[in-house]
Amino acid sequence: MSRAVVVPVLAIDGPSGSGKGTVSRLVAERLGWRLLDSGALYRAVGYAAGAAGLDLSDVDAVTRCAQSTKIRFLPSADGGDTRVLVNGHDATDELRTETAGAAASAIASIPSVRQALVDLQLGFRKAPGLVADGRDMGTVIFPDAAHKVFLTASAAERAKRRYKQLKEKGLSVTLSGLQREIEARDARDASRAVAPLKPADDAVLVDTTGMPIDEVVAKVFAVVRS
Repeated sequence: MSRAVVVPVLAIDGPSGSGKGTVSRLVAERLGWRLLDSGALYRAVGYAAGAAGLDLSDVDAVTRCAQSTKIRFLPSADGGDTRVLVNGHDATDELRTETAGAAASAIASIPSVRQALVDLQLGFRKAPGLVADGRDMGTVIFPDAAHKVFLTASAAERAKRRYKQLKEKGLSVTLSGLQREIEARDARDASRAVAPLKPADDAVLVDTTGMPIDEVVAKVFAVVRS
């Protein structure tokens, strides 16, 4: 009797600004595995809801939006960030704003929205393997993942990283404002009733504060190779 081949998964979870997006992309490229940016899915739904003028507290309307929104990931032609198409529109830059992040955090606390996106996330698990980046990859979506990492960093460090990213894109932000938003989001994500942000019991914790990106990538890659 033949046995079904289990596609390996590396789950990389952590709060906003911990470096998981960049690390996940680099590790996926090095392994030759597929990449799932689950945060982009929630940002995409939040963006679509905003574009439709929906009240994010309207559970039924936002859930319908999550069920109907068409989301596609396309590789960047210049090797940069993966492009995200929302209902046919390239919304990559809009999804990286703090407004989109706040909308994603708000709708992620709605159980019916999370359920609407579960099957979509599971569908990314294809050979030769998957690097799944998010907040509940190792605890909820892929609890059987062979490799789990939880990245973190101080709120001050994460605010500095976001400040640098957003200023490079010409956006008007303040460091103190970003840190307040990050701390508020941390509290919201960690205290929500559904899939709260926390490390899986079997995850390897990596504090990236003050750590260069290539060192973080090496640590994460070692988890897979071990």
